[in-house]
Amino acid sequence: MNPAITNLAVSLGAMQIARRLPTDDPKVVFYLRCMYVAGQALSFAIYYFITMKIRSKNDLTVVKYVQPKSPMNPDSKDELVTTTVRDYDLAETGKAMKGLFTGVAFMLFLHLYMGYIPPLFVQSITTVKGVLESNEAKLHIWGKPAEGPLARPFKAAPGLMEQFTGAASGPQTDQASIRAAEKAGGKTD
Repeated sequence: MNPAITNLAVSLGAMQIARRLPTDDPKVVFYLRCMYVAGQALSFAIYYFITMKIRSKNDLTVVKYVQPKSPMNPDSKDELVTTTVRDYDLAETGKAMKGLFTGVAFMLFLHLYMGYIPPLFVQSITTVKGVLESNEAKLHIWGKPAEGPLARPFKAAPGLMEQFTGAASGPQTDQASIRAAEKAGGKTD
């Protein structure tokens, strides 16, 4: 099943439950806070476990791809990246953990400054679900093979503009793009 559809269904269902919770009761708010903290701690623990699995496998297979230029910086150019599966997976897991920190900071703002309580319940569920459905979890926890959408480098989901223009913004792995970047003196990592 499509993760976007299940995320929407889980979010909508959790919001309906959260609306019915007596959020004016301090005990309920305390338990929601505990549930949120537990969900975030579990998410970080899962990513830490994934990191340990990546390090124990120590897959030094070379991965080459061309990272397209940043649309925010018109002076940038396509960049050739040469890395290993281990380093790529560690970098992707690190990005995901930074995303968790950003989500926690946003939730602190929403809850402590703005006073919203229902998102605590929703985020305690959807964050753990997102971690368990991540590409790294599929590879290192669920044991799925690294082929198709799980082949490295991972393809980013198309953004709004790519859907209308048909332009791809993800990494290019075809040999022609890699050779062109090597001839252009692309940077290697």
